[in-house]
Amino acid sequence: MSIAIAPEGSIYVVDTGNNRIQEFTATAEFVTAWGTSGSASGQFNTPRDAAVGPDGSVYVADSENHRIQKFTSSGQFVSAWGTHGSANGQFDLPVSVAVGSDGSVYVADSGNDRIQKFTASGGFVTTWGSHGTGNGQFVEPCAVAVAADDCVYVGEPHRIQAFSATGEFVTSWGSEGSGDGQFQWLSNLAVGPDGAVFAVDALGYRVQKFTSYGALITKWGDYGTLAGQFTGPAGIDVAPDGAVVVTDSMCDRVQKFVLAE
Repeated sequence: MSIAIAPEGSIYVVDTGNNRIQEFTATAEFVTAWGTSGSASGQFNTPRDAAVGPDGSVYVADSENHRIQKFTSSGQFVSAWGTHGSANGQFDLPVSVAVGSDGSVYVADSGNDRIQKFTASGGFVTTWGSHGTGNGQFVEPCAVAVAADDCVYVGEPHRIQAFSATGEFVTSWGSEGSGDGQFQWLSNLAVGPDGAVFAVDALGYRVQKFTSYGALITKWGDYGTLAGQFTGPAGIDVAPDGAVVVTDSMCDRVQKFVLAE
């Protein structure tokens, strides 16, 4: 269960268990839904993430169909690309998708331990990463997010790596644990308008906010079902006004937070 917010504020929730996308207004009013279980165009098999392009197009990581699907802002199918495999343009469980300021599409190809970059229409551009724990290597990359300056952040279960738009390593931070800047199991990332990086620690039941180079700014959340608590935080995005929206999958809910300046 993930989430993506359009530049004008529309909210798209990836309803993984129901194999569909639900759209809401910026004030959480239901607009529409699309998708059913299957492998035809517009159908899904365990969709894991979504992203919205500068033109409002919605991209969905259709994980177990090993493809990316592109839709209009209202859910009309546009195109799809990808098949199961390890060649350029193929995927092994794509779990996260992000869109840069120029419309480039970045995919966390989890089973192949790499990031792939495409044009807005699905044309292959480049790829980087291999299996391992060194700089620029990955172990099951689970999240990708792109800043306004096109810095690409990739989340693994216990760390975050930053890259240029063409895949050059910039920096990394994080380790396994429950301390500040650590992760028990990172599940998703988002980047705010000011470049701050937000990370969902699913098994730590919290969100951590960092500078673009990994210095902790703040954190919130603990286990529970009350407002501000989490039982299964999974997806995150930042609204145009800076509000942070988090999906709490085990509670089947979405929570919105307004952070103090």
